[in-house]
Amino acid sequence: MLSDTPGIHHVSAIASDPQRNVEFYTDVLGLTFVRRTVNFEDIFTYHLYYGDERGLPGSVLTFFAYPREVEGRAGKPGIHSVSLSIPEDAVDYWVQRLETHGVDVEETTKFDETVVAFRDPDGMEVELVTGPSPDLPAASDAVPEENAIRGVRGVSLQSRSPYVTASLLDTFGFDLVAEAEDVARYRLGDGRRSTVDILTHDAPYGREGAGSIHHVAFGVADEAELHEWRELLLERDFDVSRVKDRQFMHSLYVRDPGGILFELATEREGVRVGDVAEPGSVLTLPPWLEADREMIEAQLPPLSTNPEAEER
Repeated sequence: MLSDTPGIHHVSAIASDPQRNVEFYTDVLGLTFVRRTVNFEDIFTYHLYYGDERGLPGSVLTFFAYPREVEGRAGKPGIHSVSLSIPEDAVDYWVQRLETHGVDVEETTKFDETVVAFRDPDGMEVELVTGPSPDLPAASDAVPEENAIRGVRGVSLQSRSPYVTASLLDTFGFDLVAEAEDVARYRLGDGRRSTVDILTHDAPYGREGAGSIHHVAFGVADEAELHEWRELLLERDFDVSRVKDRQFMHSLYVRDPGGILFELATEREGVRVGDVAEPGSVLTLPPWLEADREMIEAQLPPLSTNPEAEER
């Protein structure tokens, strides 16, 4: 029997310069670089994973890094922004930290929660949000644990058909909990209490590229349940992929008629590379690509996890 998703598993976006991406998300935001691998559909492209120390579901942001990618453009259909949880008393810390690193910030409120909004180096919209949290602190040398990001809180999206997208969220277990001008908030009542905000104002059509968010993934218990979800979604005439082996999880992709790409991913004990002091320093490949490791590594751009140390 299918159960509601426990919440957001990860969010995946598109970046340009992989080195700049690593430096921003580790040195500035204080996330842990938990895995460096490749896009399994484009093996000469990095797929970079950040999260808490173990890369647990609910803490992870991933990026496909295309050095020559065109600049993305926000709009429908697409995921407008990602929200990361921070402690209530960490707002001033983050405003000061981001400004010190030359990042323009805007402090606002949304549904009575404080939001520190900014753009990453590729222009992706990120929000640091107070309120209910997955409580997966990304403790690192860069950011003290008391101020650290607590995990992925949610996403905001722009759908061609908000009511259809809302119906799919309902199927996944989300409830409508609040409405304001041009936005409807959906939240899971249990688990990680993830949020999805559907922006209802009119918007131009967007363009996928650097700085755009590719998809949001929700967790499922195991591979057997993933196949059950696939059958249900096919019965309801959704555009659904086959179940895919991602080495450290299994995944299913569904694009709703509103144009939003969702993923369902199996819950595992984190995506961090085990027993490696700096997991992001090692390129991990699935068994079916190991024979081509030398060729793949030769085609990938150099990537340092500690550029300052190398300069010294």
